Amino acid sequence: MAPFKPTLPDASLDQLFRQARTYNRFTGEVDDATLRALYDLLKWGPTTSNSCPARIVFVRSQEAKAKLGPALDEGNHAKTMAAPCTAIVAYDLAFYEKSPVLFPHTDAKSWFDSKSEADLTTIALRNGSLQGAYLLLAARALGLDCGPMSGFDNAKVDAAFFAGTRIRSNFLMNLGRGEAASIFPRSPRLGFDEACRIE
Repeated sequence: MAPFKPTLPDASLDQLFRQARTYNRFTGEVDDATLRALYDLLKWGPTTSNSCPARIVFVRSQEAKAKLGPALDEGNHAKTMAAPCTAIVAYDLAFYEKSPVLFPHTDAKSWFDSKSEADLTTIALRNGSLQGAYLLLAARALGLDCGPMSGFDNAKVDAAFFAGTRIRSNFLMNLGRGEAASIFPRSPRLGFDEACRIE
């Protein structure tokens, strides 16, 4: 039997997980090349039938921030308007239209195109959320800090950025260089025996 792949070094595990934090203030710039490199990493994460339903809007310009601002809860407004970049992580309910390209060895489109809106929402939300998590890990891997959040009006975001489409917003993520003074003390996590069991 072939051995497992090597474990990543502790420094990498710290950057991705153990020392990574959710920041509330950011500095720096996030350029186009970084955003493209970010997507080129996250796109390789698995999704159901390679459906890839996530759709991401990287909000950087003042015009785009002006569209996003009215949808933000009060507690998220200032930090999001000041962030170098905010990713709107969304999902496309018509994801199956890309199936002939993304899953070409069989007729995967027919598995989805007659499903109800509720079923499509479950599939797209689940897999789009996975891709949002890949986005966070890819950003950390590239040296960016992240501030994922809810706390906004989805309907307002959808009207401002996705009108006339079947794309729906899921969550937001501020990106940049996090300011250490903006983080809260590390909160505890559940231990293995509280969250897991082996059967």
